[in-house]
Amino acid sequence: MPTPPVHPTAGQAGVSLARQLLLWLLLPQLVLWMAGGVATYQIASGYANQAVDASLLQASRSLARQLKPIGNGLLIDFPRAAQDVLEADPQDRQLYMVSSPPGQFILGNQALPPPPRFTGASQDELQLNTPYFYDGMMPVHERHGQNITTGQPLRLVALYLHFGEDASNPQTMLVQVARSSANRQELARRILLDMLPMSLLVLLMTLIVWLGIRAGLSPLARLRLQVEGRAPTDLAPLQLASAPREVWALATAINTLLAAVQNTVATQKRFIGDAAHQLRTPLAGLKSQTEIALQSTTDPELRARLQRVHDSATRSAHLVNQLLTLARAEPESAMVQDRQRFDLNSLAHTLTAEWVPRALRLGVDLGLAENGGEKASPIWVRANRLLISEALSNVMDNALHYAGPKTHASHSPAQVTVRVSRDGERALLEVLDNGPGIADSDQLRVFERFVRATDIGNGCGLGLSIVKEIIERHSGEVSLSNATPQGLQVRMWLPLDISK
Repeated sequence: MPTPPVHPTAGQAGVSLARQLLLWLLLPQLVLWMAGGVATYQIASGYANQAVDASLLQASRSLARQLKPIGNGLLIDFPRAAQDVLEADPQDRQLYMVSSPPGQFILGNQALPPPPRFTGASQDELQLNTPYFYDGMMPVHERHGQNITTGQPLRLVALYLHFGEDASNPQTMLVQVARSSANRQELARRILLDMLPMSLLVLLMTLIVWLGIRAGLSPLARLRLQVEGRAPTDLAPLQLASAPREVWALATAINTLLAAVQNTVATQKRFIGDAAHQLRTPLAGLKSQTEIALQSTTDPELRARLQRVHDSATRSAHLVNQLLTLARAEPESAMVQDRQRFDLNSLAHTLTAEWVPRALRLGVDLGLAENGGEKASPIWVRANRLLISEALSNVMDNALHYAGPKTHASHSPAQVTVRVSRDGERALLEVLDNGPGIADSDQLRVFERFVRATDIGNGCGLGLSIVKEIIERHSGEVSLSNATPQGLQVRMWLPLDISK
């Protein structure tokens, strides 16, 4: 009975272990790296703002010192050269404005945005000589008599001061100094660019982590390859020279299971082999006795019964011989390991000659195909000669049986042809008959044990399975195909032995 296939849908596979490890190792590092980048950017921007604010405060106090009170007015000692210095750098301009709240313009750039505290605030709420820092936009600024529209962001400082000689009624002066945010934006861009090498380090770290995971999981991959590459009958222990403790424990558990299965299978095979061997002698005696009884009796009814007994004994003896051949073809058998170099052409010639008498009794024309009538050159293979003979004999037995007169439908004589040739680096052994053939749907099934494609005859369904077992044990291949216009072609490939 064939072993039922194991379908992968029987148990749904989960997420890859390598992927889980990669995610658990890299995701926290990536999150921490991004959080560190944001924190670094915020800290650097804070320090940049502090430097800009310090320079703005210094400029505002210097400007306030240039405004000297005279009576109830102001003396502005602010030369043109000082103004040009403040506005010399177009990328980092410093703008200024002096006004007397609530909005009387005195000096500078009138377009500067007012501080938030100034709007709607009374003079009593203003704290003198205390700088107020804020951000604003410069929609329009005037330079050389022209209005130039800009959308440049600004960093500003507002400083409230008292002036005037009347202490009972002091006046308030607002000094504002603004600086373009271009330097701060350039600093932010430089910080981001400086973080790119850190990104490359993260990619390098990802590659190193991935290689480490692959190296750590390689024993599992080797274990999987050992299991995947095995034949169903290979129950040898798994080999892991060095592996982590967890993988070693798994391999040990699998080896224990394989040893138990191997012991069970070996016990069953020994039982089949011993039983078949013990049955050969009594079955041979039964066949002999029924043949003698058939020759000595003339009663038609008794002869019919004896004939049925003889046919059953013959079929049983054939089954026992097939079981013994199958046991010898098992991989654990010593016969499979006992191989020698021989000529496949010579073997085919010898076996064909031995089967000719039976073919004549069945009315079948059996022959060996020769190239141009000359003796074929040797085709050397290294295999167990007895097992290869068993395989070829099984194929020839089937061909003679199913190509005989009882099953041959055409008017031409039944023919079976054996051919040996070279096919690349392999030897090809073919048996061709002109019988009814096998349906395409059954050509793979007939290689299974106890499966027959027809009810004709007394076969047991082991012949082709034995052929497949023997050929595959010798690293070969066997296939079936229907011949044209009718018949069956059995092909068996074996590796050539090129050694001298």
